[in-house]
Amino acid sequence: MNRTVTAAAPSGPHGTAPSGPASRTAGPGGASGVSNASISSGSSGSSGSPLPDVWEDLVTTALLGTDRRTPAGSASGANAPAALLDAAAVATLRRRAGLRPARAAEHPRPAPEDPRPELPPAAARRLTTLLTDRSGASGGGRRGAAPDLLELLPQWLAAANAHGFAAPPPALPALLDAARGRTDLRPAVLRFAGPRGLWLARLNPDWRFALRSAPGGGTSTPGPGETERILRLWQEGLFAERVALLSSLRSREPAAARELLATTWATERAEDRLMFLDSLRTRLGPDDEPFLEQSLADRSRNVRATAAELLSALPGSALAHRMAVRARACVAVDHTGDAPVLTVEAPHECDAGMERDGVVAKAPAGRGERSWWLGQLVEAAPLDTWSRRLGGRTPQQIVALPVGDDWRNELHAAWCRAAVRQRDAGWAQALLGEPSAAEAGGPGAVSLAERAKLLGTLAAAERAEWVAGFIGTHGLPDAFQLLGVCAVPWAPPLGRAVVDALDIARDAGNYPWSFSGVMGLAERCLDPLEAGHLDALLAVPDEAEDASPGAGGYWSEAFQRLVTTLRLRAAMLAELNPAAQP
Repeated sequence: MNRTVTAAAPSGPHGTAPSGPASRTAGPGGASGVSNASISSGSSGSSGSPLPDVWEDLVTTALLGTDRRTPAGSASGANAPAALLDAAAVATLRRRAGLRPARAAEHPRPAPEDPRPELPPAAARRLTTLLTDRSGASGGGRRGAAPDLLELLPQWLAAANAHGFAAPPPALPALLDAARGRTDLRPAVLRFAGPRGLWLARLNPDWRFALRSAPGGGTSTPGPGETERILRLWQEGLFAERVALLSSLRSREPAAARELLATTWATERAEDRLMFLDSLRTRLGPDDEPFLEQSLADRSRNVRATAAELLSALPGSALAHRMAVRARACVAVDHTGDAPVLTVEAPHECDAGMERDGVVAKAPAGRGERSWWLGQLVEAAPLDTWSRRLGGRTPQQIVALPVGDDWRNELHAAWCRAAVRQRDAGWAQALLGEPSAAEAGGPGAVSLAERAKLLGTLAAAERAEWVAGFIGTHGLPDAFQLLGVCAVPWAPPLGRAVVDALDIARDAGNYPWSFSGVMGLAERCLDPLEAGHLDALLAVPDEAEDASPGAGGYWSEAFQRLVTTLRLRAAMLAELNPAAQP
């Protein structure tokens, strides 16, 4: 007959069963159903010594079956399987009763206190929803009216950090998991998680990225005045710890950070020197010039190039002056014709002095050497060089001058790079031109990437105004990259320009999937207060004969999702606003 006997397996090293209690079934014919794996899992105790011989005998009997071998001290027959299981249970209990207590592990130190205020209850519930209920599908072309909660999490974190709230302890594991999967979330998550997040990350290898990403995550960053700790960490710390230390010190004491870097500069690896030198971008100033000038003679070409780039961002540096002299020799105004024309005479060679100042001699494939050298000279020269060189003209007047011998694109592209490097808004505006110009992007920009970089030098309001004008003239197909550099939430003129352009595209019967990227940006970047102005767009329009099949339904869903997302964002911000709480 069948009989089920519950027998606990022998315990593991800490007095608990490796697999927990198990039900063992002995079938007819006397063959025991106790598996070798489950019985033999207890073949050694906490001390590592073998179990008594009786246990080995029971294992052997179970493997062979009670119809072929009778358990010791039991009668053969139909009751043998049950007797075997009972004997195994007794042996297990006997073994457990004789276990020695395991050595107690050291308790982890308590998590540090977080002095920041707690989240309002409604905001805490919203965070849980954003971390667990991601009903919207991400990516272009998604259907349905449900908001994409995954894309709202960055905005929620930014608002929570702006208000200075602390993360709820129960949400820390989900937050760290989200940051593990998305590197773009890590800075905001680690700031929100605070000291408790770092404490928790030390207990789980899956979250070790937090220790590398957060300044001082592995070792607390020394504070001001802790000279000995700073020196010890700089000399003995891991690379990530040294980068964090240098960045932290540079942000508060630029000269001290530079002097610390100089103490070990000669012995650092080339790739490490490059990373450390890049930290000098923070609070770059004239006092950094001597160190950067020395770096122009570095063994590494990449280090030399970075040092030259940083020096050219200092218009008063000696390198900027040398580049200005070289660039002025290449560009002049020709007054012999009916109207002035810029003439360009590119360098005929790249001498040792130019190479030392960061000019790369070998041109990329498809580029002429002379135009390659010219571009590097012009982009490194201070922009105020050109007003003095070209008769006191303003940037707008200089950009408007015709350029002879097809050098216009090369010259203007170099000026674009110089304006971005030197953060010169006046030159950026001149190169962008009027957004309503027939030539998209104005007279100087040569690509959408260049326009986006130039826009980054302007104030937020000027950026929004220019992009709104661009969309009003050229529509949305070329505007996606430009919208990405505009401040969030979009200013009202920009938001209205985007919505109007989407409405026009819908009415024109355009293929709807082409605008899914802009629609996704609008969900995240439109001012939530605009939701009430969009209700007229929710109806399904009549489809024209030449429209894409089903386009009307897609547009209706997309606008419904846009309105729903805007209202959700408004609710999120209200929940995080302490002034709005009862």
